Amino acid sequence: MPFTVAIVGRPNVGKSTLFNRLVGKKLAIVDDQPGVTRDRRFGEAHLADLDFSVIDTAGLEDTFDDSLESRMREQTEEAVGEADLALLVIDGREGVTPLDEHFARRLRKKRTPVLLVANKCETRAAEANLAEGYRLGLGDPIPISAEHGQGLSHLYDAMRPFAEKAGAAPPQEDELDAELEPLPEDDVEEPKHLQMAIVGRPNVGKSTLINSLLGRERLLTGPEAGITRDAIAIDWDWKGKPVRLIDTAGLRRRSKVVDKVERLSSADTQRALNYAHVAVLVLDANDMLEKQDLTIARHIVDEGRALVIAANKWDAIEDKTAALKKLRDRIDYSLPQVKGVPVVTISAMTGRNLDKLMAAVLKTYELWNKRIPTARLNRWLEGTTQAHPPPLVSGRRIKIRYMTQIKTRPPTFALFAQKGDELPDAYHRYLTNGIRESFGLEGVPLRLYLRKGVNPFDKRDD
Repeated sequence: MPFTVAIVGRPNVGKSTLFNRLVGKKLAIVDDQPGVTRDRRFGEAHLADLDFSVIDTAGLEDTFDDSLESRMREQTEEAVGEADLALLVIDGREGVTPLDEHFARRLRKKRTPVLLVANKCETRAAEANLAEGYRLGLGDPIPISAEHGQGLSHLYDAMRPFAEKAGAAPPQEDELDAELEPLPEDDVEEPKHLQMAIVGRPNVGKSTLINSLLGRERLLTGPEAGITRDAIAIDWDWKGKPVRLIDTAGLRRRSKVVDKVERLSSADTQRALNYAHVAVLVLDANDMLEKQDLTIARHIVDEGRALVIAANKWDAIEDKTAALKKLRDRIDYSLPQVKGVPVVTISAMTGRNLDKLMAAVLKTYELWNKRIPTARLNRWLEGTTQAHPPPLVSGRRIKIRYMTQIKTRPPTFALFAQKGDELPDAYHRYLTNGIRESFGLEGVPLRLYLRKGVNPFDKRDD
């Protein structure tokens, strides 16, 4: 049975650091600046023989209006409601603050059991503040240092009875190591899900799009630009196909990024793109395909990811036919390396054309995984080179021997030829475009590597 633990507390007490420690990876953005985390993030955690889901949450704020802080608080309270156990984290070096007392009183009224965790207790000075934790009425404070991995065995001992009650704990071992180490970081993971990253400039509707796909308010949204900071992954199912939706922070021009947290957010978005299968580039229909949009699109293609373009807020456009023609012309001119990339006009707010968007994503993903038999490729190559032979080099024509597909995701081909390194770029583009058109690979990045043929009769003495 699943066992879920929510990490809560006021801002800047080390919740994200503890989250990273438990999952064994640096998934959540961590900085000394308070209020970095906004959306709740899920992860698969391990502590000795306990396997459980852990939720990182935004810092608790005592606001109940329409502000961003109030919406963050609602997300945190929803996480506590979903969890089997909550960890209230306080700063052991500062001791108990009035805000800690306020939220402890609120947490005691909820049905979810709560453990009190005193973080940043790696020094003797913090031990003097532990006794203050008893006045919160949550039992013995558990001293840990999430940054240094200290005290996790005590956290394990406190969590285990709740895991056993939820049916998620294996039989107790006779002995337990004094300190528990997290799993080693392993970023190269190949999940069974279709990894679908939602990317774009700030405030184009990326989080709203994911909420519409899920049919619930899972992510923080609002009129403020730059709400999303972490790349949040959400497992979902669309018509029987498992999909991992990845919400990312908005990407601005590097020259405009001066804040450290925004730099960390941009790096997190780049990392999410590197491991995505399909990237959906969301445009604002009122300001489509500006320079930054093209920069993001080119980066997606350079990384070899499949690309789908979603023109959001389409319901606000008056002359839709003219706007769509202008968009397609701009794409064909500015992104010739992915000729035929699918463009879907949507409204994330109303849910318009979301089925069409997902159909385009699955079709593009299928093309991205397409493999062409070698015999079929070489029959095509023979006809293509006869129709338009390679150029002359030093008075002799370059002889192309054969080609083969060496990998998928994206489709990648190797072309073997005498003096292949001297083949002009124009002829390389001619072959690449021919492969795209002849084998129906429109809209996905292609890679064609030239290999110099080896002459078996050319044996020189070393």
